[in-house]
Amino acid sequence: MSNKGRSTPRVVCCAIPIARSAGKVLLVTSRKRKDSWVCEWPLLFLILRGMSDYLSSNFNYKLSLRAQTNSVPKGGWEPSDGVLEAAASREALEEAGVRGTITRFVTTIPSASSTYHFYELDVADLDPDWLESGERRREWVDYAEAVKRIAWKSELVQALALSSIAPKR
Repeated sequence: MSNKGRSTPRVVCCAIPIARSAGKVLLVTSRKRKDSWVCEWPLLFLILRGMSDYLSSNFNYKLSLRAQTNSVPKGGWEPSDGVLEAAASREALEEAGVRGTITRFVTTIPSASSTYHFYELDVADLDPDWLESGERRREWVDYAEAVKRIAWKSELVQALALSSIAPKR
């Protein structure tokens, strides 16, 4: 990400929404990083669709599989937020419809373009409709699955590894 004309790095506040009793973390789909893979194997399509009788007549079908990149709720600190924890909580509500309590500071990770501040958020409730519900999906996953899905962003993996949801070393 560029600094977009800023002389100092952007302040990004991140919530790690946790369901402690279930040992899960809530991830949201990213709006900016929508990767897609195209599989040009018509046989795979036919098997998946259970249409083996279609084999002889349609060898040019392309199966397009979309995979969205996951993230934790995060976004820029705004002066109206006051403290960083309030920004992390606001982002969780806007991006994932999460209501809860910030319970723990996890880490601060500086990069060339941004300084990330991570906080654990104990989830109390999920709104059925939220500000970005038309643009994002949310899903509860265990730690191992979360690490796989956020591997595209090293700062996210590093913070999750320092969270209380991570396996004890």
